[in-house]
Amino acid sequence: MATKEELLEKMKNGVVEYDEEAVKEAAQQALDDGYVPLEMIMDGLAAGMEVVGELYDRNEYFVPEVLMCADALYAGLGILRPHVPKQEGGLNAQVVIGSIQGDVHDIGKNLVKMMFDVAGWEVHDLGRDVPLEKFVEEQMRTDSEVVAMSAMMTTTMLGMKKVIKMIKDKNPNVAIMLGGAPVTKDVANLFGADGYAESAGNAVSEGIKMIGRLREMQGKK
Repeated sequence: MATKEELLEKMKNGVVEYDEEAVKEAAQQALDDGYVPLEMIMDGLAAGMEVVGELYDRNEYFVPEVLMCADALYAGLGILRPHVPKQEGGLNAQVVIGSIQGDVHDIGKNLVKMMFDVAGWEVHDLGRDVPLEKFVEEQMRTDSEVVAMSAMMTTTMLGMKKVIKMIKDKNPNVAIMLGGAPVTKDVANLFGADGYAESAGNAVSEGIKMIGRLREMQGKK
């Protein structure tokens, strides 16, 4: 019988090496051996996808590889996710996500979307080159707690500031997260965002923190 560490390693490597069969095998084995599915998802599949994100950033992987890695991730997810208990009164959050108007880069955004997916959030993906008001409309329509925007160019990044103002004017209780190559923590603060994700891996934990802060603020009112 494989140890938990061995199974996690097999899943992680399976995602990085886009080996769907290995991922499925390890995921099924983890279930059969009674390991906690959510732990296997986060420390196996998602950990592998983080490595993929790093390889992509270093130009060692390109879009085709990333897509194949995503297929492997979703193969494992298909086996494990049905066994993750719906969180009782926990964080069953929604997020609106998209690349800002004028920006056709969406690989980073897709990695972040995948991480939210993995964590069991309901994701409303607007895609790329999203008109500014579309973020506002979708947030109102879905009543999502988080809006995540990505920009890969300094020229398009300025649109984020407008969206933040538009959303906060209508609903100050929405947490807004920014990400993308030219965006820094300082820029996010300057634009009035609530959070900043420097990588796909920390987008979800940042989202959870932001919602925690929002709920605290609402509790204090």
